[in-house]
Amino acid sequence: MSETANDRANRTVPSVIAAAIGHEMAADPAVLALGEDVGRLGGVFGATKGLQERFGAERVFDTPIAEMAFTGMGVGLAMSGFRPIVEIMFVDFVGVCLEQVFNAAAKIPLMSGGRQKMPIVFKTAGGCIGSAAQHSQCLWGLFAHLPGLKVVAPCSPRDHAGLMASAIQSDDPVVFIEHKALLLRKLKDFRHNPDFPDERFAIPLGRAEIVRPGRDVTLATLSASVEYALEAAEMVAAEGIDAEVIDLRTVVPLDVDTVAASAARTGRLLVVDEDYLSFGLSAELAMRVLEKLGPSALRQVSRLAVPDIAIPAALSLEQAVVPGPTAIAARLRGMSAGA
Repeated sequence: MSETANDRANRTVPSVIAAAIGHEMAADPAVLALGEDVGRLGGVFGATKGLQERFGAERVFDTPIAEMAFTGMGVGLAMSGFRPIVEIMFVDFVGVCLEQVFNAAAKIPLMSGGRQKMPIVFKTAGGCIGSAAQHSQCLWGLFAHLPGLKVVAPCSPRDHAGLMASAIQSDDPVVFIEHKALLLRKLKDFRHNPDFPDERFAIPLGRAEIVRPGRDVTLATLSASVEYALEAAEMVAAEGIDAEVIDLRTVVPLDVDTVAASAARTGRLLVVDEDYLSFGLSAELAMRVLEKLGPSALRQVSRLAVPDIAIPAALSLEQAVVPGPTAIAARLRGMSAGA
């Protein structure tokens, strides 16, 4: 039976990711998927559902709860000509296998003089959904700080599919961070790019997208914060504030040119980040834009991120520290008032 428009609208993001991985596995027998519960269960969120039945347990297989061991296995597979997708269930768990990520996967290509490729995807989930301090981090700033890794954090269903394809096809190690809140959302609930081609397609890494044109302020963000930013932009539009929203899509490579061109037009830049405030993406992007345009090119530069604290267990307290639509709208109003 063919999929109806209503059926498609009610699909969730994990089914989109599973379809994208399926396209790559069908096109290239070197693509494998491994990790805790990725096989029979189809992933804790369902992002590998049906792949083991389709491609077999030799290509989609479950591992023990031993992240250091199976990430190391993934590195060895990548060095042997395979293209493994290694699922680390939550990004918070990367601490137990970080050695394999930043000392092996990230550095071996450089240490080999470029002779050894490292086509591996570390697929993981981050972000806040009321899961307390040890299960609520994003950490893309951490991975971006480590040379040798590409870092992807998509928002829209279309980007989850297209960027996953590019990540799998890359000869460099890629950390692909899905936001848990987006994994629980239906396609019909997204404000931008909810639909996508059914066939195999790819979106190049390192190209930001202007998802809402505007004239008064440039708002650059990524992952679930794109949805929050679009909601905030709608809130302040009725007050005469026209915000341009840019989805960065990737942290490495970071598309500074698109953000700088927008900020040069609007004269104001706001960077919103669900990762930690200090030493992270918000400061890095703001500084790179200022370096590109010159310190006097912008009237205002501001950033809004998670303060340097662990995410509280209480959902009400989490919402108080994570920049949501209300906090973003308030910052946009403050920037406009201070013009």
